[in-house]
Amino acid sequence: MASFEPVIGLEVHVQLKTKSKVFCGCPTDFGAEPNSQICPVCCGYPGVLPVLNRSAVEGLVRTALALDCRVNSRSVFARKQYFYPDLPKNYQISQYELPLAEHGHLDISTEAGPRRVRIHRIHLEEDAGKLLHAIGSRALDYSLVDLNRTGIPLMEIVSEPDMHTAEEAAAYMEGLRAVLRYLGVSDCDMEKGFMRCDANVSLRPAGTTGLGTKAEVKNMNSFRGVRDALAYEIERQTDLLEAGQKIVQETRLWDAQKGSTHSMRSKEEAHDYRYFPEPDLVPIELSESFLDELRRSLPELPSVRRTRLEKERGLSGYDAGVITAEKPLADYFEQALAAFEEPLRREAAKPLANWLTTELLGRLHAAQKGIEESPISSRRLAALVRLVLKGTVSGKTAKTVFDDMFAGGGDPETIVEQKGLTQIEDEVLIGRWADEAIAGQPKSAQDVKAGKAAALGALVGAVLKKSGGRANPQTVQRLLKQKLGAS
Repeated sequence: MASFEPVIGLEVHVQLKTKSKVFCGCPTDFGAEPNSQICPVCCGYPGVLPVLNRSAVEGLVRTALALDCRVNSRSVFARKQYFYPDLPKNYQISQYELPLAEHGHLDISTEAGPRRVRIHRIHLEEDAGKLLHAIGSRALDYSLVDLNRTGIPLMEIVSEPDMHTAEEAAAYMEGLRAVLRYLGVSDCDMEKGFMRCDANVSLRPAGTTGLGTKAEVKNMNSFRGVRDALAYEIERQTDLLEAGQKIVQETRLWDAQKGSTHSMRSKEEAHDYRYFPEPDLVPIELSESFLDELRRSLPELPSVRRTRLEKERGLSGYDAGVITAEKPLADYFEQALAAFEEPLRREAAKPLANWLTTELLGRLHAAQKGIEESPISSRRLAALVRLVLKGTVSGKTAKTVFDDMFAGGGDPETIVEQKGLTQIEDEVLIGRWADEAIAGQPKSAQDVKAGKAAALGALVGAVLKKSGGRANPQTVQRLLKQKLGAS
């Protein structure tokens, strides 16, 4: 790898979140019976005319604005011609010379620091159908055609070849998904095919600026798949070049089970599709008032929200990144934070982030649930954190309360009261337990007197055990040190 530099560009197809297809009124519901969501328009019957879906254009333009693209006031559709069983018209309505948007960028975070990936273009097109080669686990010796996806609105987001590692490509995909989900223009579920990625990968001698012969990699249906497929393809091409062999321009498929790519077909050039202007659709012309309206509709984007939480609330870059990766999660956090008075919000932000990202998300992931399905509301999680900050319960006791809240709901204050879990502050009682702990562990007590600070932990643990975890740990430590003459 020292002698070659990978160059990666991604073509990402995103299904726009619309109720109907891009050129007809058929629904876009996922999982419907095969060929149940089709009509003469999306099936390409003779004499039918397409009608453009305004919502699809709006979704694409909002994406373009969020990615700082130049939105073209005039764009046209073209017919991309090829022959395949799942393409009933034998052409796909797409955009070629005049796309809706061009020249934007997406900033990503990598281990090496922030990187900017340029966006070459974003255009609108219709999806093709789907070929089924198996039913369940049973392979077929023929193929079935399902045209439900035919005409689904897609936007293709084409990056410049600005990425140089598999990790950067995966970070770009994750960052792009976050933006799209914040905008609400797509669910971006890769397992359902709502977000698909093709990667162009080539290698060039380190220190040069030209581009090598590229291979296109398809069939990556997860972020891990993107990372693993590109890592394999980079290694494959490196081995070939180091052996003095040439890279063949081709399309390759990623096989996740085998952990390798294999050749699918020789790569076609764009002009092989014989593009020509779509005669049944007029050009799209966008007014400034239309663009201004969509600009005003843009939400606070994840990168901006992350920076704000770091600066205003004192969160670490890691915590802010985890919380803002998904809009519902960031909304939950800020709703919980809003339950605290302003002077206390900055103090509450870090412990609240810890409870959210460690305890709550851990439980939800184990239950295969999202934050929207949390049995603990943002208000109740805030109330639990408030009890810890006020010293009403210890951190250890709070976890017991949290368990009850997750299992059956309920307010933390009620659970604490019903179970008698209020933190004990009585110094006389804690002092008695401290005396018993010192008597029961004379060696630890002697070690503390000798200046071995680590030995104090065993005594603190003994006191907490005697109190059922309810004694204030800070008070326990202070009284033990006083009794043992330790600083």
